[in-house]
Amino acid sequence: MAIAKRYQNNPILLPLRSHAWEAEEVFNGCPVKDGRKIHLLYRAMSNRRNISGAEMNVSSIGYACGEFQKTFDDRRQFIKPGDDWDKYGCEDPRVTKMNGKYFIFYTALSRYPFTADGIKVGVGVTTDFKTVEKHQVTTFNSKAMALFPEKINGKYAAILTANTDQPPSKIALAFFDEEKEIWSKRYWNEWYKNVDKYKLNFNQPDSDHIEMGAAPLRVKEGWLLIYSYIRNYFRGNPTFEIRAVLLDAKNPTKIIGHTQNALLVPEETYEIYGKVPKIVFPSGAYIDGEILHVYYGGADTVCCGAKFVLKDVIKDLLTTPENRFSLKRYEKNPIIKPNSKHPWEAKATFNAGAIYEGGKIHILYRAMSDDNTSVIGYASSRDGFTIDERLAEPAYVPREDFEKKGVPGGNSGCEDPRLIKFGDRIYMLYTAYNGLVPPAIAITSIGKEDFLAKRWNWEKPKLISPEGKDNKDSALFPEKINGKYYIIHRLNSGIDIYSCDDLKFEKSPLSEETGWIEPRPGKWDNRRVGINGVPIKTKYGWLALYHGIADETSTYRFGALLLDLENPEEILARSEDYFFEPQKDYEKNGQVSNAVFSCGSVVKDDTLFIYYGGGDTTLSVATVPLKTLLFEVLRSCHGCSW
Repeated sequence: MAIAKRYQNNPILLPLRSHAWEAEEVFNGCPVKDGRKIHLLYRAMSNRRNISGAEMNVSSIGYACGEFQKTFDDRRQFIKPGDDWDKYGCEDPRVTKMNGKYFIFYTALSRYPFTADGIKVGVGVTTDFKTVEKHQVTTFNSKAMALFPEKINGKYAAILTANTDQPPSKIALAFFDEEKEIWSKRYWNEWYKNVDKYKLNFNQPDSDHIEMGAAPLRVKEGWLLIYSYIRNYFRGNPTFEIRAVLLDAKNPTKIIGHTQNALLVPEETYEIYGKVPKIVFPSGAYIDGEILHVYYGGADTVCCGAKFVLKDVIKDLLTTPENRFSLKRYEKNPIIKPNSKHPWEAKATFNAGAIYEGGKIHILYRAMSDDNTSVIGYASSRDGFTIDERLAEPAYVPREDFEKKGVPGGNSGCEDPRLIKFGDRIYMLYTAYNGLVPPAIAITSIGKEDFLAKRWNWEKPKLISPEGKDNKDSALFPEKINGKYYIIHRLNSGIDIYSCDDLKFEKSPLSEETGWIEPRPGKWDNRRVGINGVPIKTKYGWLALYHGIADETSTYRFGALLLDLENPEEILARSEDYFFEPQKDYEKNGQVSNAVFSCGSVVKDDTLFIYYGGGDTTLSVATVPLKTLLFEVLRSCHGCSW
């Protein structure tokens, strides 16, 4: 998995008040290597000035020179507005060196107020960054153009974004027999008539927007293209992401790999606050040995950089659902299905807690009747796969007003149990719901001997979260830590953690939203996250599995956390990528499509057995060697010494 490491000296370029032409913002920088030297072209925004009667801030292209992660010096204005086709601004340069020349493509603004037909591409050609020859390039609305650094099949090749301001935008390729064709109006007029013939197929939804980011980089697997993906651009509340695709070396119109998650999203202060908040926009990249460097604009205000291990990026690009790391499904899944002979479990049997006691795995699963009442059934297995016993009557039923049906035919009852043993008692946390108020967390317990004998003498349940707040997905840590009990739960869309002196919950219920684990924009868990089952103690830390839901597909997937043994609020690692997602029909179809949801797992013979609901309808099991899963999680641990 590719992990971004932002430059320690970010932002690498800040506005200079002493330079009127770059006094307001300097961003979207594009580097080009020249030995150890780096030439940096960037967009500079001036203070207010009068241009042809219009009061405005004006963009031009700045130049700076420096070395890797050192200060950029010799800052000067390089490409200035002046021609009719760029008189109102020159933005967002992309530079490529070819045949001893530097081709600097930029967005040229010819009208003010800005309109789509006045936003086109221009180019500046230089050999020394002292003098420049300018040309208008495109004849239609376009931005973000760059030249490939070598010919492809004997032709010059370029990539650009057409219709950036007349959506949907299209990232497309153009090929030229000779250099002067690059700025031939005749060529571009013909090209634009057939733009769909040259576009790359990103399959983005209508609500999202794409733009070419950095000039393509040659790697042995093909062409690496860094680009901008803006989620929900046309629905409001957009998320700016930096992503990558891999293009075929000889036929770059063909995408042969793409990243599943964003390489970078706005997280740091300089990315969140600025002229335009919450923006990371890729504008340049280069490869130095085994490291990929990506330059980007932060909040349309400053220039920034981040680095990645190149082989990790390539691995992500070439990973498919068939070859990614995943749990192993039991071939005879589902192991528990609805039983029409038992009305209480005729509709669904799913989402089980599990505990290992007395040489067998005890499974308490959520069961639903046709009138949508949830109760909890019991089954057990000696080998973890085969169900040896399954009771004909439920082990637990709604008893209190907060879980009894309040709306005829509506959902209600006892949902999603999680089990843990303390001393001689087994505690169960579950979601209680009556259909009248939001779901809440309830706790009950039973003596171990009664549990093993299946004498269901459960303690009277009590709510441990306040009524009126949607609170679910709760699990206890399996032992006290520094004299305190720790509980994980979910308020709204994130996972919260709570510590207490006892399990009576008389002083304060689980009402605090701590923001401990939040959804991550641009990743597989960007809408909602919740804990799976009870955390597992390992020598590296507490291993806690969790589920995440993707905003664009509503798909449930599994990831993991590694928490400090002495202070579980400290997160040592969090899965950058998911390791389990719906693939089988019993996971893709059911009451809820594309859902895998776990409430319990058990370690048996160094193997982790994970019990999960598929499609909110059936119960299945998947396994993984514990050390294998730990290795995958530890790869996401920043600064760990293991």
